[in-house]
Amino acid sequence: MVGKIKQQHERTFDGKVVMVTGAAAGIGRAAALAFGRAGACVVVADTSVDGGHATAAMIVEAGGKALFVQANVARAAEVEALVDKTVAYYGRLDCAFNNAGIEEESQPLADCEEALFDRIIDVNVKGAWLCMKYQIRQMLKQEGGGAIVNTASVAGLVGAPTQAVYSASKHAVVGMTKTAAAEYGHAGIRINSVCPGVINTAMLTRALVREPSREKRLKHLHPIGRFGEVSEIANAALWLCSDQASFVTGHQLTVDGGLTAI
Repeated sequence: MVGKIKQQHERTFDGKVVMVTGAAAGIGRAAALAFGRAGACVVVADTSVDGGHATAAMIVEAGGKALFVQANVARAAEVEALVDKTVAYYGRLDCAFNNAGIEEESQPLADCEEALFDRIIDVNVKGAWLCMKYQIRQMLKQEGGGAIVNTASVAGLVGAPTQAVYSASKHAVVGMTKTAAAEYGHAGIRINSVCPGVINTAMLTRALVREPSREKRLKHLHPIGRFGEVSEIANAALWLCSDQASFVTGHQLTVDGGLTAI
């Protein structure tokens, strides 16, 4: 049923420490809750204090373990501190879902302002790079390697008219994911990305408020006939981090209702 995607996660993450960025709402919150239900100790990271605390509280109320850390992924000192706090609190870092990102663009490339370009690249590209940098450094120090999933997008696989900068940022995430996977596979660190289609999130709501006529056209692009749900992306991230995906690295898992199939 649309809007009520059933989730069934065995406690496959018992004893694992998982970091989720952009976890105050949307896909990040859905993933943090799913990791918690699967038995993980979850580090909830976001710039939003209220939203982050709320997500952590939801995990605890459901019987899980969670720690909220306020962090801006575009700032190196804050990302380093985020990883340090994770290790100080839980002792290690096994998995990370680097989901924090922004989309504030809906205009032709030639009309985009430099400040907007810098803001999108700062969060989506630099943020993913900084997270991987400090997460990988920690995983190299400990036994057992680790698993990292980055949120890319179908806009990182194909062009996205009126979203040139966002598309460029997600293409960069795909490129970094492949490269990091090749560099650190020998150390037992698997690195993949998930590439969502159009998902029911606040980001989508904002886009449709700016341009309501897009809704019908966007749904038509998905052969499955609807937008995706945050739980469906969360399920994909959990699988990529799980032992079931033990031979999967450098992969871009497209979860798009068939959008890129045609």
